[in-house]
Parts: sequence; structure tokens; C-alpha cells
Amino acid sequence: MTRTVPGWVAALASVGALLIGLPLIGLLLRVPWVRVPALLTEPAARDALWLSLRTCLASTVLSVLLGLPLALVLARLRGPWAALGRVVATVPMVLPPVVGGLALLVTLGRRGPVGRLLSLGGVEIGFTTAAVVIAQAFVAMPFLVVAVEGALRSLDADAELMAATLGAGPSRVLWRITLPSLLPAIVSGTSLAAARSLGEFGATVTFAGSLQGVTRTLPLEIYLQREVDTDTALALAAVLLVLAALLVLGTGLLGRRRPARVRATASAATTPGGAG
Repeated sequence: MTRTVPGWVAALASVGALLIGLPLIGLLLRVPWVRVPALLTEPAARDALWLSLRTCLASTVLSVLLGLPLALVLARLRGPWAALGRVVATVPMVLPPVVGGLALLVTLGRRGPVGRLLSLGGVEIGFTTAAVVIAQAFVAMPFLVVAVEGALRSLDADAELMAATLGAGPSRVLWRITLPSLLPAIVSGTSLAAARSLGEFGATVTFAGSLQGVTRTLPLEIYLQREVDTDTALALAAVLLVLAALLVLGTGLLGRRRPARVRATASAATTPGGAG
């Protein structure tokens, strides 16, 4: 069956697409593509690119390791604690990034309550590569949490209840039933978190500073180069845009794959060793 939308909806959608797409097309048209290879081999650009890739990978892994359990717990909470938990978990999405960076700095910086304790043990976080990873995870993790929690709330719980009734433990149900069902949401949320980490600027510059090879990521290098070398800034911006687009597109296609049926695994979850 062909799905149609009213003409006025299509018109507004076209305006929205132009609002988003035209500036991106304008950027790509302005990039000096012939000089891009040479511009990207300059030390500052090369250092920023590799630092962004490394920290993006680290912050994405951190977001999955911490954000996935957080989403699972939030989806099960009820009452005031549920509302409070969602506010805490998602407010970085609406805060100006520089405010998030300031919050991290006054908490984990050398003079912050946590940072002061860490300094006594010889651990410094502020203005280090670790600070970049933490800042990126701070602003990116909520995207994963929102995607997974929303999917979990709309998930049919019959398979989970069936497996639990047949004797499967909570861990067995989680690994064999819940997570496979959530795979598209997990992949989608992870891609959004990774793209957000890759483009993070405000929290990073506030909490980690801008030291070449240590904390100066691609967005920071673009900001600095736009005043002294527009061509380099445009080349780096194009790289960032292409990386983010490929990341979202690739993982988005993976997330569209229909997950395996989980009802059939409910009985398998009760095999020996299933009590977790």
C-alpha cells in the first residue's frame, strides 16, 4: 500500500530539508578539494584528526558500557525516581556544551571536590586526553540512553516473561532475549553517540583545553584554523562531515536489519546454565 502525505506536509518537509541541506552543500562546494590531501597532511591537522578518531572510539565504548545499563534501569523505574533519573540522564542533550564542560571542570578539575581527591593520588583529569573522552561521553551518552530506553518501553515483554517463567535467570534473559530485541535501537543510539562525540566542541574546550596532540580535536582545530587558514578549516570540516555521515549511514543500515525472533529463544534460555 502506498503511503501518502498531504501536500502542505510535503511542502514543509521540503523547506526543512533545504534548511538542513543547503548549508551542507554550500560547505562542500566551497572546499578546495584539490588541496585537501596536502592540507590534511599538515602536522596540526593530522594530529587533530587522529586524536578525534581515538577519543571518539573511547568515548563511544564508554557510552555503551555505562549508557546501556542506565537505559535498562531507567526503563524499569517507576514514580518520582524514574522522572528524576530521566532528567539527570538526558539534560546534557539540552544544556549548552560549554555549561557541561564547566560542570565537569568544577567537579573533576584540580580544584573540584572529586578532582582534589584524585590529585592527592596523583591523578589529573582536567586538560588531558582523558578529559576529552569524558567530555565527549558526557554529551554523547544521553543519545544512546534515549534511543534504548524508548525502544525498551515499547518492547513486548511476553518473551522475557516466558523465559523467566521457564526458569531462566535475569542475566540469561538479558543476554538471550532483551538485548537481541533491542539491537536496532542499540546500533542506532551508538551511531548517534559516536557522531556526537566526533563533533563535540564546547565541553571539550572548556574542560580539556586546546593542546595540539593532547586535547585539540578536529572541531577545535577547525575553529582555530578558520581565523588563519580558511582552506584548511574547510578541508577539516569536510572530513568531519563525511566521517559523521558515513558513521550514521553505516550503522543506521545495520540497525534496520530485522532482529532474530526472540520468542523462539525463550525455551533455549532455560538450557543448563540459564540461571543467571
